[in-house]
Amino acid sequence: MILIGQYDSPFVRRVGIALRLYGLEFEHKPLSVFADAAELSALNPLLRVPTLVLDDGFVLTDSHMILDYLDHMVNKKLVMTPRHEPARSRALKVEALATGLADKAVALVYERRLHEVVAPIWLARCTGQISATLAALEADRATRPGPWWFGERIGHADIAVACALRFVAEAHGAEFDLPALPCLSAHAAACEALPVFAEIAQPFLPPA
Repeated sequence: MILIGQYDSPFVRRVGIALRLYGLEFEHKPLSVFADAAELSALNPLLRVPTLVLDDGFVLTDSHMILDYLDHMVNKKLVMTPRHEPARSRALKVEALATGLADKAVALVYERRLHEVVAPIWLARCTGQISATLAALEADRATRPGPWWFGERIGHADIAVACALRFVAEAHGAEFDLPALPCLSAHAAACEALPVFAEIAQPFLPPA
């Protein structure tokens, strides 16, 4: 398998971490959606990462889709999404909030870096969505006393949140007061302390 995309993307990073935790062999090809657009578009016309090229050449083009595929490749005891309700829906909701948070943080970067004239209404909307989602995730994590969000083992939800938080911190600095969110801060610190998080990482590189 070939994982395409740079690890400063929270979406690419969460897939890379899952691949490592699942013990699945893969090649990493850090194409940029800007600098390497022509090469990437031949695989993914949406010009989005992560893109995962399977051994038979079939291409998967979304982090949720990729992780669902990986979950079906490994032993059921290793799968990092709860298998039964209501835990499954609870975990998928946290994943969706985390990836939505990351998506809005990326949109905020693009608005400021790629547009000569920014739209104040759009900036306010994105920052409001990010702040509200951080508050929702903080409140949810506060109700879960275990080492990980949904039990004794790390899951996709844990990884998604940690990757989103690192991106927000690196891309937007002190604009969002992450230290004021103690449960999320502790969660991110626990994740980032793991060797796989140190391996699958890259400092944020803003688009030129």
